[in-house]
Amino acid sequence: MDPKPDNVILSAEVKAAETMESKRRRPQHHANGKGSEAVERSAQWGRAWEVDWFSLIGVVSLLCFAPFIVFYFVMACDQYECSISQPLLELCQGKATLLSIWARAPSFTWTAAKIYAIWVSFQMFLYMCIPDVTHKFIPGYVGGVQDGARTPAGFINKYEINGLQCWIITHALWFANANYFHWFSPTIIFDNWIPLLWCTNILGYAVSIFAFVKAYLFPTNAEDCKFTGNIFYNYMMGIEFNPRIGKWFDFKLFFNGRPGIVAWTLINLSYMAKQQELYGHVTNSMILVNVLQGIYVLDFFWNEAWYLKTIDICHDHFGWYLGWGDCVWLPYLYTLQGLYLVYHPVQLSDAHALAVLLLGLVGYYIFRSTNHQKDLFRRTGGACSIWRRKPTYIECSYLSADGRSHRSKLLTSGFWGVARHFNYTGDLMGSLAYCAACGFVHILPYFYIVYMTILLVHRCVRDEHRCSSKYGKDWRRYTDTVPYRLIPGLF
Repeated sequence: MDPKPDNVILSAEVKAAETMESKRRRPQHHANGKGSEAVERSAQWGRAWEVDWFSLIGVVSLLCFAPFIVFYFVMACDQYECSISQPLLELCQGKATLLSIWARAPSFTWTAAKIYAIWVSFQMFLYMCIPDVTHKFIPGYVGGVQDGARTPAGFINKYEINGLQCWIITHALWFANANYFHWFSPTIIFDNWIPLLWCTNILGYAVSIFAFVKAYLFPTNAEDCKFTGNIFYNYMMGIEFNPRIGKWFDFKLFFNGRPGIVAWTLINLSYMAKQQELYGHVTNSMILVNVLQGIYVLDFFWNEAWYLKTIDICHDHFGWYLGWGDCVWLPYLYTLQGLYLVYHPVQLSDAHALAVLLLGLVGYYIFRSTNHQKDLFRRTGGACSIWRRKPTYIECSYLSADGRSHRSKLLTSGFWGVARHFNYTGDLMGSLAYCAACGFVHILPYFYIVYMTILLVHRCVRDEHRCSSKYGKDWRRYTDTVPYRLIPGLF
């Protein structure tokens, strides 16, 4: 679910990065580094989780409760000034019922449906019909047609990377409307926030069901489909690895990057406009949330080509987890801080604001530097300098589903020698900064850091389970060399 699905979310890179060349071509074998020259037995790559009872209970619980959680938080702000305990107290005391709370919530409107239909259609138009040109005049930006990671079946898909261009065009039109054209109010998103929730749910479930049926009837690459035998798990976690319509419309890339993440900064701008409308000014806390989350969103699109090598693209199949999560969970729960500040316009002291800013910037530096080191190492095959030294690594091998043997390198220098997922550590620091910008009166803004901690710790375990299956004894040598996951000396 985060662009980080992750992500976003999240946006954090799997340890198992491969040296990519061309479709179904074997990478060159290298004998340098710390790896052994011969590997007795290579591990098989692919989805590592089996559907045991614990996994099944977790899947069914998420399917049942995740939509309720989103509604609960949005409703708490709309009806209870962002208090997450007051609705429960009123229910227990008999002052409210589930039906009365539901009745007070704004319902579906055709106005919201038109807004959302125009939004999604516009993002599809930008994604499909306007090839990237920004990489031709922005130094250092990687856009245009790029290769993705090798799939378990050995395929390498091509992607049109134009997310930064889509983001720029969308926001240019937003600011042009707010300052010159006045086609709609800048508060349009906030003013229709709950009716839009029903629209996003309709799209999220429609996309998830379509992907589920498509996997059975006309999969894009049947060799990369994964059937577990459990309908709930297949629906939630997905069957197809990279479902596509035609040559270029990729479900994963579109729904994770657009309409969710492009909307993230627009939603925050709408919150800012609403705060200005209600109180006559914008607080420094609202500015901090917009700036820090804006940096994160821009980083995602600047490094969209790198995102092709992350867990969402490399390992996750496309199901309800990504489809509904990108449409509903991401835009509604990742923006809770801005929503809270509309109802509670917190003005931070200079010291508090500076501390939040520094925490956010340091977290972003760790997050970006860690991922940059991995990307640099991967692109150069280890022929680079990290922290002014020649990088060290463990060389290992794995098998793709087509039976071909490949070799890869696991970096043990720089931040990757500090902890195996130190990029997640930086991500968590940034997440805490968003929450701390809201002060310490209410719990609701801190849902994000709680959720991200659970998500990234779980992702650590999930990543390492897959990597252990993929690399076998080479992965054990790697964990012996870098013993900590997130926090050196602790975890």
